Amino acid sequence: MNFDTIEYLQEGTQRQREAHRVLTEYRVLPKLKLFAPILVGTIPINIDIDTSDLDIICHWTHKQLFTRAVIDAFGGEKGFSFRESFVSEHEVVVANFEIGGFEIEIFGQNMPTKQQMAYRHMLIEYRLLTERGEAFRQAVIDLKWKGHKTEPAFGILLGLQGNPYVELLAYEVE
Repeated sequence: MNFDTIEYLQEGTQRQREAHRVLTEYRVLPKLKLFAPILVGTIPINIDIDTSDLDIICHWTHKQLFTRAVIDAFGGEKGFSFRESFVSEHEVVVANFEIGGFEIEIFGQNMPTKQQMAYRHMLIEYRLLTERGEAFRQAVIDLKWKGHKTEPAFGILLGLQGNPYVELLAYEVE
């Protein structure tokens, strides 16, 4: 599966097709083009639930340029919020807002998008879902409905010990 563009969403579930329509209509990814945006998370790999948002990761080299671009492009959207923090010692910028019935989270850090944990986890999860089939996918969704985040849900089903965000990387294929 090529997750570099969102074209695959057009052939997916109703929710995936709707995500494609909203992202296209509001030109979300083109507005972030300078920052190598990639849609990640549960919707692309069909393990979303009603409360799942559209997660877009970005790579910035100049935080202020990224911050300004995000605020200029989306600052007027419903529920817009913005914060800066650290994740695993990496500085991150996160914006949240709503458009077209979807909650959107834009997550930017000074790391190429394909090296970011969210992208790496999505590839691993997609492969595991493909290998283990529909019953496994439904089990992940069931755990998500019970309140578990995605990586911990995979951790439970895979019997991982320790931090599932770290332990899941053992399934990474180079």
